[in-house]
Parts: sequence; C-alpha cells; structure tokens
Amino acid sequence: MMMALQQRIRAILLTSVFLGLLIHAQGVFAHGEEIEVSEGGAKGPVHLTPQQTKMLEIKVAKATNRPMAQMLGLNGQIQLLPDAQADVSIRISGSVTAIDVNLGDGVKTGQRLATVQSRLVGNPPPSVAVTAPIAGIIDARNINLGQAVEPNTVLFHISNRDKLLVIAQVYEEDLGKVKVGQEVNIHALSYPKLVFPGKVTLIEPNLDPLTRTVNLRITLNNEKELLKPGMFVRANVILAHNEAALAVPNTALLQADNEQFVFVQNGDEYERVDVKVGAVDDDYSEITDGLVPGDLVVTQGNRELYTLWLTGGSKPQSGQEEHH
Repeated sequence: MMMALQQRIRAILLTSVFLGLLIHAQGVFAHGEEIEVSEGGAKGPVHLTPQQTKMLEIKVAKATNRPMAQMLGLNGQIQLLPDAQADVSIRISGSVTAIDVNLGDGVKTGQRLATVQSRLVGNPPPSVAVTAPIAGIIDARNINLGQAVEPNTVLFHISNRDKLLVIAQVYEEDLGKVKVGQEVNIHALSYPKLVFPGKVTLIEPNLDPLTRTVNLRITLNNEKELLKPGMFVRANVILAHNEAALAVPNTALLQADNEQFVFVQNGDEYERVDVKVGAVDDDYSEITDGLVPGDLVVTQGNRELYTLWLTGGSKPQSGQEEHH
C-alpha cells in the first residue's frame, strides 16, 4: 500500500512539473532547481543535473550492432497437413466386437485398431481386423463395443502431427514481398517464449475479393506436439537478414508528427535525434540513419525528456544554482 501511494504521489508531482513547464514556459524541479525555458525558436538539447536525472529515473543503452531480420507479420491458424491424416472405415456390414485403441493413443502403420464381426453367414461368422493406414494419433473415435456399422462408416480418424500447416493471410499490397522457400518464425499465445520455425511452401493462386488477401501456406515441424490444429498464431515471414544491423531497444523510440526519434545522452545533455527505422523485432529496432555504434540512447524517462524538449528546456544559467 505504502509503495503504491508513493508511486501515485510521484506521478502527481511529475505531472504538475511538466504541466507547469508547458503552461508557464518555466519548470521547477525538486529542491528549487530551475530549468530555463526558451521562448519559441529552435529547440535545443535538454540539460539535467544529477538530481534531476535521478528524479526522472533516466536509463540509457548503447546503440550496438546485432543480427536483425526484416519481417512481415501475418495472422494465421494451424491446420493438419492434408496428406498427414486419414479416415479409417470398413467395407462390410457388421458389429464391433473389439476396440484396441482409445482417443489420443499413438499408433503405427498396420496396427490393429478394432475388430468387426461380419453379418455374412458362417460358423463362426467371419471377423475383419481394422488397421491403421498411417502412423499418428487417434484424434477421433466414432464407435463403441457392439455397435452396428455399415460400409464406409468412419470408425476412427488418425492424424500425424510431426509437421503442421499454418494458413496465413497476405494482403494484396504485400504479396510481392513473399516467396516460396522463405523462413518464418511462428509465435503461439500458448507458448509466448517459444519460436517455432517454418517455411513458406505455397502461395495460393486465388485472391479473396472480400478481404483482398491471399492464403499463404507455411509448413512447420511439431515433433514435441506442442502445437494443435485450430490454434491462432502470428507468423513473421523473414524478408531479409542483416547480421550486423545497428539497433536500439524498442523502448528508446518515440514518434510524433510522423517522425521517429530518440534522445541521445552526452554527459548531462540530452539531444533529440531523428532516426530512420528498418527491421523491427520484439525487442530491438534497426536504425538505418541517425545514429552510430556506441551512441547512448535513453530507454526510460524519454517521454519526460520530450516534454522538456518541447518547452526548450536548457541547463540552469550561472547564478541559478541548486537550492536546498
């Protein structure tokens, strides 16, 4: 409770400070520290004392070279591969006399699944063993002991889930970016820390006239069987690789008036620098223009710095010393 109250008080104080900066063109920090505010004109760097830096909880990170990939994010849904599933039926009429497998069981090709006693005349009546046409798991069982079955009745459904299919939708304007063979990173809500690699295997020939999208087929490995048919996923198609991209944490980037920028620290000075952004992943953004390796970019407190920058905040002039 005390921690939450302190955080609320701090938030109120910070809000008051920045509103004062915007309204009166002069901001007052803790302990009577003042920041001179320019009246219009070009906005220069923001200067902070160590106490002000601590109050704003400024944190920085270096712009560094790291592997990055330019990706196209698509929404998709997992399905079974058409050739990795089978309906199991029988060609005779009869009754089920034995069932050897249950829902969820793994089976091998040729394994007996059930026995059906024929209605043909005989002493005893002939029996037929129902076997698995493919290896996989029993994901549907449609019979019970003693049940009468007819020819072509589907008794079981078997699916092999070592590989799965993702159907993702590509908008018309992005169609030229995707190609068969491109690598894809699949993300599922059920496993937020895992990435499932896949590959584009087919770009379907028809465009949906209502959604203006084309289905993209992506095949992925699923040896551990973590993924299930029907799951919604995010598919990031890798369009290009850069093994030494200059990158900064995503938290360093700000955007206003259709411009993206960061604040670069140089001692007690924080300068707004406009940047151009390339590839983006979950944690980092590639910077194609505006920074050099080693630049210290603000990753926390940058929004507060932007508020100060808007008012033209600068270092206290001579005579405006810190008061206690």
